[in-house]
Amino acid sequence: MSKFKNTPRNTREITRLFDILTQYSESFPEQRTALAIKSDNRWLTYSPQEYKRITDNLSYAFIKLGIEPGDRVGIISTNRPEWNMLDMAIMQVGAITVPVYPTISESDYQYIINHSGMKLAVVEGHEVMTKFSNILPQTPDLKLVYTFIDRKRFPYFAQLVQLGEENPNPEELQRRRDNVKPEDCSTIMYTSGTTGAPKGVMLSHYNIVSQLMNLRQTPASWSDKALSFLPLCHAYERMLVFLYQYLGMTVYYVQSLATIGENIKEVRPTMMSAVPRVLEKMFDKIVAAQKNMKPLPSKIFGWAMELAQEYKLQDEDRTAWYNFRHWFADKLIYKKIRGNIGGNFDIVVSGAASIKPQLASFFSAIGLPVFEGYGATETSPVIAVSCRERYGREVGTVGFPLPGVEVRISDAGEILCRGHNVMMGYYKAPELTAEVIDDEGWYHTGDTGRINKLGQVTVTGRIKNLFKTSMGKYVNPQLVEDICCESPFIDNMVVVGENQKFAAAIISPDFEYLKSWCRQNGVEYTTNEEMVANPNVIKAFADEIAHFNQSLGATEQVKKFELVPETWSQKNNILTPTLKVKRFLVQEKYKDLIDKIYK
Repeated sequence: MSKFKNTPRNTREITRLFDILTQYSESFPEQRTALAIKSDNRWLTYSPQEYKRITDNLSYAFIKLGIEPGDRVGIISTNRPEWNMLDMAIMQVGAITVPVYPTISESDYQYIINHSGMKLAVVEGHEVMTKFSNILPQTPDLKLVYTFIDRKRFPYFAQLVQLGEENPNPEELQRRRDNVKPEDCSTIMYTSGTTGAPKGVMLSHYNIVSQLMNLRQTPASWSDKALSFLPLCHAYERMLVFLYQYLGMTVYYVQSLATIGENIKEVRPTMMSAVPRVLEKMFDKIVAAQKNMKPLPSKIFGWAMELAQEYKLQDEDRTAWYNFRHWFADKLIYKKIRGNIGGNFDIVVSGAASIKPQLASFFSAIGLPVFEGYGATETSPVIAVSCRERYGREVGTVGFPLPGVEVRISDAGEILCRGHNVMMGYYKAPELTAEVIDDEGWYHTGDTGRINKLGQVTVTGRIKNLFKTSMGKYVNPQLVEDICCESPFIDNMVVVGENQKFAAAIISPDFEYLKSWCRQNGVEYTTNEEMVANPNVIKAFADEIAHFNQSLGATEQVKKFELVPETWSQKNNILTPTLKVKRFLVQEKYKDLIDKIYK
């Protein structure tokens, strides 16, 4: 008997990830486009049949090149349809996919290649190719390197496909597929080494397939187009893209983070994933539209914006009077906003960090329902997620644990989970595995949280980020940062103060907003450095901090701060691919400023 629930979509149950390809064509014969990407101002599309044909040819090529079951094959690339083709091709010959970010250092590439024993890699971009060229003498296991286009240094993707076309071996491919078991390792995903070398998380086919089976009822049956922009190297996005394919949806890859808004309008997706920072930026742009309005439209717009942030997710929690005002605001304002941002969303899944409650309310009110998810690479990745059941979406929580996943809170306040989603372990590191998975199978997340009487999970912070002041009081910096970052002046901040008398902060301003504020208030500047040193600017930030301090306990309040002239980003390595701040790097980079605060 099946352990999974039925679904209204025309899908069948699968046991290995590459089974998605076969069932795609069989269950959705009418689907014309499986994968698409914007290239040279047009959408390049692949049908399910083309997707499978290219994937099989890649598998034939891997067999010809001597890739054996259990071998590790790397993909170092941004999101593109070829990524999915390679991933499926690797897994269906019994090999293991090792996705690697195309933005890491040469030394990290060398470590991951050698640690994983990577035998073949396909790399994107001249910079990554150059790094690989430099480290080849120090990576003896890496026998073959391919690029996606002809860069005159290594063989390239089209030649790999051609090799498969010239050497078809369907009998051997079928034998390889048949020999792959659900409990076999499908991928090794390396987590960023914030306190040491990267760790290779081993996930089985069963780990990830179980996620798909438990999440397949999340999108509505009419949801058919997904937009993808978070890295496929991240477990969160990769699992969702597997889900989209399993449900027969078309996956559209954005050109870049800068073109998300444009691509949404073009594609009109019904579903996408996001991180809170992206939603915050969308919200800020919507709010900015009020500046150019005449007095009466501006007043109506402001009223509608405030009303949206009071929206209750449960129907029974909204009064008839609220619903009437909401209906009126929708006719006047929300409908136009939806049209400007695509207007066709079923859901947006937000993960990687907690979303501010008023943002969850706002986007749901305007017809863009936000579902929150929570997990880790080590949990395949979802532990808990919003759902369509009663109270399945509740502001301030990440929903209920997935079916088959147990969650409890330890005596120390840590979130623990156990179930089909917990990883096989860290590759070549049983001692590290034993540090996070105890003898009873509980995975220790390192996050603090609580579970309410309905069973919904709330994440409150990271255990390792908590610090104690010299007065012996604990401070949860994430809580303080989340509250203060509601200010339009603040793009990002890091709260510090371990073993000090008080909490303080390093703040990276939202320079787009700050420049506008300076123009309106007659503050002259030529550089960011001049701007953040201006006494009027510093006073404006002090007023903002004082305002938000009122909602914090005495120990948590930010007593001093320093503004920095840089915007934190992935380019300067301060933000992760999911736009979270690398706290330890901020503390290293701005050590002198922190010392200045506590002099």
